[in-house]
Amino acid sequence: GLELSINNQFADFPLSTKLGYSVSLSCLVHNSSQAEQLLWYRGEGQVSLKDGNKVNISNVCIFPVNESDHGVSFTCRLARDKSVQVSVTLDVEFPPQLSGEETHHIQEGEDVTLTCNSKCNPQAQAVWYKDNNSLTLQQGHHELYQTSEVFQLSIKEVEQSDNGTYTCVVEYFSGKRTRDFHLLVEEKKAVFPKEAVIAAAVVVLITAFFGIAARKDKFCKV
Repeated sequence: GLELSINNQFADFPLSTKLGYSVSLSCLVHNSSQAEQLLWYRGEGQVSLKDGNKVNISNVCIFPVNESDHGVSFTCRLARDKSVQVSVTLDVEFPPQLSGEETHHIQEGEDVTLTCNSKCNPQAQAVWYKDNNSLTLQQGHHELYQTSEVFQLSIKEVEQSDNGTYTCVVEYFSGKRTRDFHLLVEEKKAVFPKEAVIAAAVVVLITAFFGIAARKDKFCKV
């Protein structure tokens, strides 16, 4: 049977690379007695090829490799029978670029979540610090959440002692990166008893009304 290979691989395979590198892929037709036209796809989109790069052997180059190439499959297919194909999936190694809202103003008693966005490959590990010291997690007060793209620190019912600078430290394959988050805790503002004041005002008005009504005759005689 007719077969295709990419870089001498006849079955689908992953290919590890790094950010900024160049990747060359060569697709070759095997066991064919005639000229066969080849097609390349990046994901579901067809790649445009020059006329001299379509028959029996076809090459594509990815340069520079970037984050958007991670996890993307490049597939070589036979033009007359697209079921004959072979794919390579890029595994791109790239460091985290930390981001997230840096300053949070919050009142005592409220909840807050500090979100450190840190997409990278391979997935990194994160540690939180407070005022340059390791953060001591308190059960029921602190909560950590982590995915492949974000690290979150949630603080329940914030207190004045939570005020300070929190640092997200992400350790990855070739070093570490940090991002500071400033938590400014304000004293809880006294709640103005609006309903009570309105009720008292209504009582005073009603009392004054009935008082005036009771003395109406006297006012008229004067």
